[in-house]
Amino acid sequence: MSTTDIGTAAVPLARVLRGSLVESVHAGHVVVLAPDGSERLVLGDADAVVWARSSLKPLQAVAMLRAGLDVDGVALALVCASHNAEPGHLEVVRAILDGVGLGPEDLRNTPDWPLDADAAWQWRADGHGTEPLTQNCSGKHAGMLATCVAAGWSTDDYLEPDHPLQRATRAVVGELTGVPVELATVDGCGAPLFSTTLRGLARSFGRLAAGDGLERRVGTAMSAHPWHVGGTGRDATRFMEAVPGLVAKDGADGVYAAGLPDGGAVAVKIADGSARPRPAVLAAALAVAGVDPALVGPVGLTPVLGHGAPVGEVVATFGP
Repeated sequence: MSTTDIGTAAVPLARVLRGSLVESVHAGHVVVLAPDGSERLVLGDADAVVWARSSLKPLQAVAMLRAGLDVDGVALALVCASHNAEPGHLEVVRAILDGVGLGPEDLRNTPDWPLDADAAWQWRADGHGTEPLTQNCSGKHAGMLATCVAAGWSTDDYLEPDHPLQRATRAVVGELTGVPVELATVDGCGAPLFSTTLRGLARSFGRLAAGDGLERRVGTAMSAHPWHVGGTGRDATRFMEAVPGLVAKDGADGVYAAGLPDGGAVAVKIADGSARPRPAVLAAALAVAGVDPALVGPVGLTPVLGHGAPVGEVVATFGP
C-alpha cells in the first residue's frame, strides 16, 4: 500500500471560473477502471491511501448481510445512505429498528440536525433538538444494530473496534477492495473507519454494480432506490437517477466512488477535502468510463454565483 501523503502527488482536477478568471483550483486524485480492472485513467496517485468515509457504507452493508442482516430494497438502500433525514428517511430507519425490537434510543451515532434545510427547519419547529435519528448515518447504525440482533451479538458496544461486527467489517473491506486494511480510526458518526486506496475503492464499486451475490444485492438496492441513499437535491441521488444501474456514493472530505453495470468504476479524492468540485469531477470521470456526457453533465454542473446568479462554474480539467 502506498504511504504517499494525499497532497504530495495530487494534480489539478477542477478549476473554479468566476467570469473569465480562474479564481481557484482544486487538486486531487482520480482513478477510472475498465470492466477488466485495467486503468482507463489515472490522475495523481491511484494507490493513495484514503479514508473513504461514507463511500465505505455499501461495503459495510455487505458485511452486515453476511452476518445475518435481513433487509432489502429501500431499507438496504438506507443502510448505505448519508440521508437528508427527510420524513421518508426517518420512517425507514424506525422500521429497521422496530423490526428487531429496538428504537431510536438504541442508536449510538453522533446526534445531529437533518442535512436537508427544510427537514431541519421542520424538526426544530416540532420542538426537537439534535438526535442520532436525524444524523445522516442513522440508517447504517440501524443496520448495524439489526445485524447484532440477528447474529446474537451485544448491541451496547457495537461501535467498539473489537466487536464481532467491526472485525467482520474490516475483513470484508479488505476482501472487496483487494487491499489489506492497515489503518483504522473513528468516523464522524462514531463507527470504526478502515483505510483503503482509491484503486481499491473503485474496484469494490465495480463489484457492487456488476458482481454477484450480496455485493450485487447492495448495489441493486442503491441504484433502484437512489432517493433513499441521499435525498432531495443530492448529487449522488441525481447521478443514479440519470444513469440506469449506476451505484454511486459520496463521502466526506472530498471522496466519491461509483460503479457501472459493465463493471467499470471510478474513485475520486479531492485533496483539500472540499465537496464543491466533486460533482464536476465525478461527471468527467464517468464520461471517461463510457457514460454519455449528456446524462451526467447536468448533474455535474456546479455554478459559481454572483449576487445570486451564475457568473461562472466549476470545470473539470479532464474528460473523455
